[in-house]
Amino acid sequence: MFDISKIRAEFPILTQTVNGKPLVYFDNGATSQKPQVVIDAIAKYYQEINANIHRGVHTLSQLATDAYEASRKKIQKHINAKHSHEVIFTSGTTHSVNIIAAGFASIVKSGDEVLVSALEHHSNIVPWQMLCERTGATLKVIPMNQSGELMQEEYEKLLSSKTKIVAVNHISNALGTINPIREMIRKAHAVGAAVLIDGAQAVPHLKPDVQDLDCDFYVFSGHKMCGPTGTGILYGKEEWLNKLPPYQGGGEMIATVTFEKTTYAELPHKFEAGTPNIAGGIVLGVAVDYMNSIGFDNIAKQELQLLDYGTQKLLEIEGLKIFGTAKEKTSVISFNIDGIHPYDIGTIIDKKGIAVRTGHHCAQPIMDFYQIPGTIRASLAFYNTKEEIDVMVEAVKKAQLMLS
Repeated sequence: MFDISKIRAEFPILTQTVNGKPLVYFDNGATSQKPQVVIDAIAKYYQEINANIHRGVHTLSQLATDAYEASRKKIQKHINAKHSHEVIFTSGTTHSVNIIAAGFASIVKSGDEVLVSALEHHSNIVPWQMLCERTGATLKVIPMNQSGELMQEEYEKLLSSKTKIVAVNHISNALGTINPIREMIRKAHAVGAAVLIDGAQAVPHLKPDVQDLDCDFYVFSGHKMCGPTGTGILYGKEEWLNKLPPYQGGGEMIATVTFEKTTYAELPHKFEAGTPNIAGGIVLGVAVDYMNSIGFDNIAKQELQLLDYGTQKLLEIEGLKIFGTAKEKTSVISFNIDGIHPYDIGTIIDKKGIAVRTGHHCAQPIMDFYQIPGTIRASLAFYNTKEEIDVMVEAVKKAQLMLS
């Protein structure tokens, strides 16, 4: 049973007031809120087993190592990776993308091509631009249409034997578009290209099956799926991770070190230099357990209802336009009102306790495509309600009156 009252009671922050009004939190695309079980797990780690991992023979170090590696196995199972050593802990999606982009500098050369899409977050654009600048490769962009969907026929035309890697998001953070990544992966593999999927916006809404998708890399952040900030995952197929060089040098990622020669550790430690975010890695496993206890089918059903309801209610406002009307999308509503800057709307409704994101959402090329400065983005989570949407809609109407 999906009991929204019980679920909301598990998130302490949802009971507070902001500017004297009950908090309505619609900025889940930036970061999700944390249930009490996650908050408690952070405190428990520091109170009971705080120690470094993989290096100590003492009891606390062994307890911390066991908990950290147990979390790795939870995440392996959650995304259906073939091996636990294909799961690399990182600080977030940005870190994960940079590891792979930097590694591909040993593979990509002048004349090769890298494909990204017009829907990408800056974190899945800039590292590939940097790679192309270093290697002389060319960056190609998969175009989008007015609905916020990638143009698949154009994508096919861009693919060639020159394509070395395709980097595309599973779900757009700015528009909510769900991309047909399974088919895109298949087409990329047909020309010999690798594929990296940015799953940062997908993992709060669905369970990715990396073996079924057959992606070469899948990256995401913990803080968008009820986990701690500063946590992320890089999944990579074993053969690819073995082929790429380490991203950073230091402790933990070595097998032997002399002044003449260093040899590197086996996976996953090859990509985990230095003392990691141990508490974060352990607690990310707790967050994964929590979301699975809610059930991703339940999450999807609740969020679809919120998306449909919010879309209907907002479109009743005269002069309001929604950007991102893909046939397949998740619970993100990105909108503007004619003649009013999105920042002004966001500022006014914040005074009523409503948290939305305004601006280009680190997806400036999308805003340039629509020729707008940005949007107001309401990104909804399973713990949100229709009543909260009603509060936001009324606040937007009042802001419109004030600013018209």
